[in-house]
Amino acid sequence: MNNTRRHRLIRRAGVAAFALSCVTVVCSSADAQSLKGSRSSLDLQNRIAQQHDFTYIRTMAQAKWFVDQGYLVRVRSNRDYEIKRMSHPYARPEVALFVSRLGKQYRAACGEKLVVTSLTRPTTRQPGNASRRSVHPTGMAMDLRRSTNRACRSWLESVLLSLEGAGVLEATYERNPPHFHVALFPKQYASYVERRAAAGSDGGGLEYLVRRGDSLWSIARKHGTSIPELRAANGIRGSQIYPGQVLALPTSR
Repeated sequence: MNNTRRHRLIRRAGVAAFALSCVTVVCSSADAQSLKGSRSSLDLQNRIAQQHDFTYIRTMAQAKWFVDQGYLVRVRSNRDYEIKRMSHPYARPEVALFVSRLGKQYRAACGEKLVVTSLTRPTTRQPGNASRRSVHPTGMAMDLRRSTNRACRSWLESVLLSLEGAGVLEATYERNPPHFHVALFPKQYASYVERRAAAGSDGGGLEYLVRRGDSLWSIARKHGTSIPELRAANGIRGSQIYPGQVLALPTSR
């Protein structure tokens, strides 16, 4: 496939993803949004963190406690996205769900993996150029690498702008190093996903985010399916699952 045709297909996928993300909500025009970042954007991110009663984690020991309690889950690389080597690859459960869904769409549109370069960072582990008002210490933020492929960059920017317009996140393009900082609004995003699933407009299919204490048996019982169907839908051979894992629910549900 030549580059011109490939870029045309990616642009079409980007338009489709934008339209899909605006179903059941009123989206602002992409022109009305911005990835430049602003004081008002930081104000909104911190206001959402306060509404969720999120703690600004200070140390790695405190972060570990949040993991042990199930408030943070580990985000693991898969065929659609890569979690770059980091000291604390954990985030809020909704962030794990967002990365899984976005990674699947991104890889389908661009043919390359989405790369996540940062997740939860305690305040004592923030880089020197980080804002003092960063919400990374709350577990609701992530950094996404900016692709060298222009068409892939355009696709991701369009999707982030549309989701920002839907009121489920705030995204900013950072130049040093080049990446997209994304602050996800967990409750708003969870409601957004539920509305799309209920409306039958979720092209990615129904998914379930595994939480502490879950088992294949409990998930199958809750969603009216069976353990063999869950295994088949997710390529699972045994019975081991882990918090933060995103499972596809059988379409026969």
